[in-house]
Amino acid sequence: MSDMKQQDQHEALFADFARAVNIPAGQLEQWLDTERSRNVGRHKGQRESHGHAVGRRIVRLLRTPRADFTADDLIHMRRAIHHIDRQLRHRPRGDISDTDWRYALMNWGHDPQR
Repeated sequence: MSDMKQQDQHEALFADFARAVNIPAGQLEQWLDTERSRNVGRHKGQRESHGHAVGRRIVRLLRTPRADFTADDLIHMRRAIHHIDRQLRHRPRGDISDTDWRYALMNWGHDPQR
């Protein structure tokens, strides 16, 4: 693949990630420190839900300079984008303000009320 084409794909990936992850790193970190965040999606016996662990990784990605991104980071960004888009297609009816659906998305860095 040409360098120009790869650069264009990376730019598109960063733009899609910025669209999908709409909670700034500091706010996401504060959210992840809440009891509600820690409990959503956690099953009995689990120390941490998958979504909560992903949120911690997304905070790191948001704070990483583009030049320092690894191939694994880019893969994780794509996974986050696809997961957020998939979950948004399953929006529940009614007020979503205090729902596990919203809180789970917030763990992935997306607040559907923004």
